[in-house]
This record gives sequence, structure tokens and C-alpha cells, in this order.
Amino acid sequence: MAAIDKVKVLVVGDSGVGKTSLVHLVCHSEPCPVPGATIGCSVEVKLHEYKAGLPGEKEYFVELWDIGGSSSHKNSRSIFYNMVNGIILVHDLTNRKSHQNLLKWLGEVLDKGVEKPTNGYDYDPEQFAGSQIPMLVIGTKADQAQSLNENVLCKRSSVAEECGADEFNIDSTQVKYIAPGSTNAVKLARFFDKVIERRYSGSQISKSKGYFQSRI
Repeated sequence: MAAIDKVKVLVVGDSGVGKTSLVHLVCHSEPCPVPGATIGCSVEVKLHEYKAGLPGEKEYFVELWDIGGSSSHKNSRSIFYNMVNGIILVHDLTNRKSHQNLLKWLGEVLDKGVEKPTNGYDYDPEQFAGSQIPMLVIGTKADQAQSLNENVLCKRSSVAEECGADEFNIDSTQVKYIAPGSTNAVKLARFFDKVIERRYSGSQISKSKGYFQSRI
């Protein structure tokens, strides 16, 4: 049996936004029974059908690295920021601050955890454009946001807009939000396809040296 190629996707965002529940739902197609705080990093794997239904269809493992968002682990997170193929930025739709902090998370990943002397992690649009790393923005707790303010779910994420990334909102306790054929499922599959294309088309161009991986 031939070995299955894999890609590494970071899942980052503030502590408590629901990253662990999101990753569990994506990988197991069921809600996480008892989500707990992630210490350091937790890795789940999803088997993804690249270009499903098309002539180039092929299976890949997508490793979802759920990075603990606690500030107490800030100095140790950098060990997870190497060889990254994709980034999922997660925010809580009921917590505006968690959305504002997404650019800090993106800056932290791109800087590989090395803070700048002046103002810590700072998102640089040119740095992101040069990284060529696919990105996806996901808002969680859509059910709670709906009850608080219906307009929240209609707003375009400023982070997704600034970075040219796709986005969708989700309630991780409901499987229907990423049911096969749904808009969210299509966006997620499209993101995984893009991650795989960037990783492996780049490695072919650079004679299997992992060009895009070496960029971060």
C-alpha cells in the first residue's frame, strides 16, 4: 500500500474560542463530548479527498494542529510554527476581542514566535503576501451569536477581507454546519485543496525540497 502524503495546518486563536471542538467536529464528524483546555498543542488527523470526483482525485492526510491559546504558554508555542502548510484562524462570534486578536496570531505564526522589540507580534500585510500560505477564518458559537445579535452573522470578517481569505461561521455542537454538500463543507474542502496544491505543486517545482514549507 502506497504511503499517504500529508499537510500540516495550524489552528490558532484565543483561549476559549472553541478550537478543540471545531477540530474534533471536522475530523470526526461529531461534536466533541467534553472539550477541555489545550496545553501546548493537540493534533488530530483528517483523511481528505483532494479534488474529489475529478480525474486528479487523491487521498491526503490533513494534520490539524490545535495550538493552546493561553498566554502562559506563549513562550513555548514557537516550536509548532515550523513547516506550516496552512493556517486556520478561529474567533468567537460573541467575543469581539478574539476577532481583533486574529492579526496578532497571524503575526506570531509568521514571525515563528519571535517577538519584535518594539511592539511584540505585528501583522505585516507584505509578509503575509510573501508567505503564500493558504488561510481560512472561522467564527465559532454561531448559535449564541444568533441569540445576541443577528447582524453578527452577516458581517464580513475584516481579517478575512484584509488577507483575501475565505471564511464561514459555525456552531461546533451541530454537525449540520459542515454536512457534506453544505456551503461550509465546500469552503473547507476548497481550503484543504489549496493547502495541498501549494504544498505539493511547490515541492515539484523545487524538486521535492518543499519550497512553500521553507518559506515559513
